[in-house]
Amino acid sequence: MGAPQLIGFEHKLVVGVGDMAVSNNPNLVLTTYSLGSCLGISIYDPVVRVAGLLHIMLPDSTIDPAKAAARPCMFVDTGTPLLFRSAYELGAVRQRLKITVAGGAQIMDGSGFFNIGKRNIDAFSELLARNSLSVVASQVGGMVNRTMNLHISTGAIRLKISGQPDEVSLWTP
Repeated sequence: MGAPQLIGFEHKLVVGVGDMAVSNNPNLVLTTYSLGSCLGISIYDPVVRVAGLLHIMLPDSTIDPAKAAARPCMFVDTGTPLLFRSAYELGAVRQRLKITVAGGAQIMDGSGFFNIGKRNIDAFSELLARNSLSVVASQVGGMVNRTMNLHISTGAIRLKISGQPDEVSLWTP
């Protein structure tokens, strides 16, 4: 995680690729950049204002168990449960969580041969279905990079999409 940067009265905390941040500090905006085939997964409990943001790269940790043990946030199947557990430790309640996801694009793979973005989306969707969870908002697929901003004070999710001049709202409580 990067050092917080001041944004007005809010601080930006950058979540790097294969990393996550969970907080209940209303002065933080959790931000992750360069969501191409990667997924930005956010969770938010509006009652206790606990938020988490995860930037995963790959769908399945079984391709490299050693790397998954060292960096679980790189993978959907290991990073997502860690994100939820970390939020629960700060008082979040499963039934109140608002889940959003962005990314999963087909970048640098014009032929679709590897299709990492779609595989990430599918793995995340299957994980949610197995746990009877659903997303409140998503913007996935396509061929664009996205930046995701989660404002802990409100739970609002804003996206900056490559090629578009302004941020767009993904979800507002």
